[in-house]
Amino acid sequence: MKSLRHAVALAVPAVAALGAGAALAAVLATARRVVTPAPRANDTEILAVDTGAQTIELTRTSDTELPGRYGLFTTGTHGYVKLGAVLSADAKHVRRKLLTQIETGARIDRDAAFSGWYYTTPSELHLPWESVLIGSPAGPCPAWLFPADSATWVIQVHGRGTTRSECLRAVPVFLSLGLPTLVVSYRNDGEAPRSRGGSYALGAAEWRDVDAAIGYALRHGAERVVLMGWSMGGAIVLQAAVSSGHRDAIAGIVLDSPVVDWRTVLRFQAREAGLREPLPLLAMNALSSAVTARLSGAEQVIPFDQLDMVARAAELQAPILILHSDDDGFVPADASHALAEARPDIVTMPRFTGARHTKLWNYDQNAWTAAITEWMTARGFTASV
Repeated sequence: MKSLRHAVALAVPAVAALGAGAALAAVLATARRVVTPAPRANDTEILAVDTGAQTIELTRTSDTELPGRYGLFTTGTHGYVKLGAVLSADAKHVRRKLLTQIETGARIDRDAAFSGWYYTTPSELHLPWESVLIGSPAGPCPAWLFPADSATWVIQVHGRGTTRSECLRAVPVFLSLGLPTLVVSYRNDGEAPRSRGGSYALGAAEWRDVDAAIGYALRHGAERVVLMGWSMGGAIVLQAAVSSGHRDAIAGIVLDSPVVDWRTVLRFQAREAGLREPLPLLAMNALSSAVTARLSGAEQVIPFDQLDMVARAAELQAPILILHSDDDGFVPADASHALAEARPDIVTMPRFTGARHTKLWNYDQNAWTAAITEWMTARGFTASV
């Protein structure tokens, strides 16, 4: 999601100052960036590494100053470095403890990307797992299965511009409840098959790959499933909850920093990037029109009304736990709060502040884990059933 904000910022020139042709090009370019998968953006500068003290100094940002455990995508000797506590900070710099051993002489380039993933491979969890393939309408989608002896399975769905590794943080809490956990991929995420156009449908098509994963779980011993979605994965999960042919098997939903309504998110991202109306509205109109959707890079019309789960709140039937920081910074929590207000009978939303987007586990692992454990246990989502 962070890369979306960076992409939107590229369209900052005021449309009002442009001619009609240039204005149309700006609208289509903005729309195209919404649905086009983009590489991870470097957003952090490494200023120094002390291999003796095993510390790293970074530029200070809203992310790098956060307490907790995080990761840093780098280039050079180490591709991914784990970060621990903040040791010191001033107005421009943050010094953190390194949790990945950096050897003297190791080459680490200055440009890096800050991450909440922490774990990058399933083997880092030191838990039994296996790779499986899930046959979906998009083709065979790779998944990681962490087995356990229960008829209740958890299926995790990652967010925009990331991969399955984003979900690994949540595997231990579900396995501690005795629940098998299936961590899935979906079309155009860089691991699952690419569709013809290779663009995101923002959940309107990707939910079918999650539906296939539900079918896989049901064929392999599950009697019911709990879906967990991260960021755009939340939008995908919510679409599956109202559209899946297996919806009666969906017993619960856990959402971390979810996209509940795309229009709310895109308007927020546009404001953060300094864009003013009507450009965001025009870009969304371009994506939702059959005439201009393909010119905007979409393979199909983006149905923003269909993706607005506040408006469709009455269609939801499974209990939902929403974990969303009011200081998210990339996907505002407004729509999550609106969904909680619209369906207080099924939505539980404990208050989180201080954390950033999809970094609640990193920021306060104990509170995050307790919220999931208590909610799951209260609803009987344990190995006993």
